[in-house]
Amino acid sequence: LSVIVPAYQEEERIAATLQTINAYLSKQNYGYEIIVVNDGSKDRTAETVRKLIPRIANLRLIDNKINHGKGYVVRQGMLAGRGQYRLFTDSDNSTPIEEIEKLLPFFEQGYDIVIGSRQAEGAKLDPPQPLFRRFVGRGWWFLTSIFAGTWMIADTQCGFKIMTSGAAQIIFPLCTIDRFAFDAEILAVARIKKFKIKEVGVLWRNDPRSTVKFKSMVKMFFDLLKISFNIVSAKYDK
Repeated sequence: LSVIVPAYQEEERIAATLQTINAYLSKQNYGYEIIVVNDGSKDRTAETVRKLIPRIANLRLIDNKINHGKGYVVRQGMLAGRGQYRLFTDSDNSTPIEEIEKLLPFFEQGYDIVIGSRQAEGAKLDPPQPLFRRFVGRGWWFLTSIFAGTWMIADTQCGFKIMTSGAAQIIFPLCTIDRFAFDAEILAVARIKKFKIKEVGVLWRNDPRSTVKFKSMVKMFFDLLKISFNIVSAKYDK
């Protein structure tokens, strides 16, 4: 298993997250690695991770000096992974690593990609999202369904997704979105390549301090237009 942790300005939280992930994985009966991809943080994120490398034997750091966006560093980490299965998860540990136990069994059923979801049956949000965030989420589902063809996925944005190495090696070289709409692009490409996708409800800890900025929403919409253009122009068919 390769666990990819994209990180930007996370010096205060990254150590606890990595120690938690390692404590869980070290008790499992499979090999693993943890790859932190620093997205040009201006704080001490990279230095904090480096200090943990002697204590976490399977920890690797990819240290980008320039900020590119979450989509860019997730793509970078997923392609650098060496595991048969590759998971990317948020650096704030919003979905605990233990939730992977709900996802792994579906590979035995022939699925290529298994994604955590805040909308699927069995999902638990702690605390529940405020009404405005739910409204925005529903609107985003509608837009991604139209422009990215992901109508079969209730929650494209949950940052807890795992896939086989074969799927990762085909999907990520075709991806072009570097920022927030990258999840929708991953699933759009997966659909075009006819990979079998399973959506599974997971625990997600909502950070009440998190806000949705209008500027970011506009950028995400333009990213969706780019994805739509890529689909129509058969860019993903390579």
